[in-house]
Amino acid sequence: MYSTLLRQHKAKLKNARKPFRRLLNKLEKVSTRGIHKILPAIDAEVWQEVDCLSCANCCKKMTPTYTPKDIKRIAAHTKYTEAAFKTKWLRKQRNGDWINKSLPCQFLNKATHKCNIYDVRPADCAGFPHLLKKPFSDYTHVHKQNIDYCPASFKMVEKLSIVIG
Repeated sequence: MYSTLLRQHKAKLKNARKPFRRLLNKLEKVSTRGIHKILPAIDAEVWQEVDCLSCANCCKKMTPTYTPKDIKRIAAHTKYTEAAFKTKWLRKQRNGDWINKSLPCQFLNKATHKCNIYDVRPADCAGFPHLLKKPFSDYTHVHKQNIDYCPASFKMVEKLSIVIG
């Protein structure tokens, strides 16, 4: 099932990726102090236009980073030991981060696009797509990655491009 939202996102991304990345590169290098005054309004607009449950592309194409607290909490919830949870579902990256072994996420309900462990999901998932994280310039690298996968991130940058230029 390929949602209308994802088809539209993919079509828009072809033309917008380069200018959006240029904008984010620019915002990474200049003071973005005032940006946090306009982001809440943009964030509210984005969520009026995007329904995550019609997409779930983040769960299909990306993996969260699991903190030690995430692993402990989710392992307990799923009735695994931490070691067994890691062995079954995660792999350790060279930098030491724990991520999913495979995609889509093992906790994604493919029929409903809901998370089977929503109440105990990783902090990375709970904060995704990190639209209001401060300072903005510290998260531009995240937004550059997320515009490729997340219609909400794309719309946020699209709206920023109109406001900021």
